[in-house]
Amino acid sequence: MALSDHPAERHRQVAGLFTERVRGTRSWDAPSPVAGWTARDVVRHLVEWLPGLLASGADVDLPRGPSVDDDPVAAWQTHRDGVQAVLDDPETAHRKLTNPHIGSLPLDTAIDQFYTADVFMHTWDLSRATGQDDRLDPGFCARLLAGMEEIEQVLRSSGQYGAPIRVPDDADVQTRLLGFIGRNPFWPGPVSRTP
Repeated sequence: MALSDHPAERHRQVAGLFTERVRGTRSWDAPSPVAGWTARDVVRHLVEWLPGLLASGADVDLPRGPSVDDDPVAAWQTHRDGVQAVLDDPETAHRKLTNPHIGSLPLDTAIDQFYTADVFMHTWDLSRATGQDDRLDPGFCARLLAGMEEIEQVLRSSGQYGAPIRVPDDADVQTRLLGFIGRNPFWPGPVSRTP
């Protein structure tokens, strides 16, 4: 299914897939492809970074759910619903987010560009960490990769992305995107240990 071009609907689709992976997680302590992070830390990252950005840049307060340590599923669902409510609010079309690093953007565009894209990419991390289907929408992979390649120096200097991982020249677009953002697309997932 192709992703929508409308920020509210695209978030609904992307966050919906992530929600499926959250609900399908059986071990929150499973290591993830992000060095030093567990499956729980992937959810923690997504739940924790956006509220501060929205509060300081757009005077938007998202509802707080339980701690990710106590209940990662409910923490994610509360956060997801709060973001969706902002995007579905007709007033959001008239609001801006202002930040010293990104300037001033329409609020829905800022959420789409920085947050929904982050959820999309971290869906692979959670899926791979927990042994679930890790396929991402190839059209959106291509769109993100093209956009990020244009500003690679800015992205690398931000410290938010690891060094690129070399992938075969004929790799599919998902593999190329993952390699670009510093993920090992061939990360094998958690290794099961038998006593």
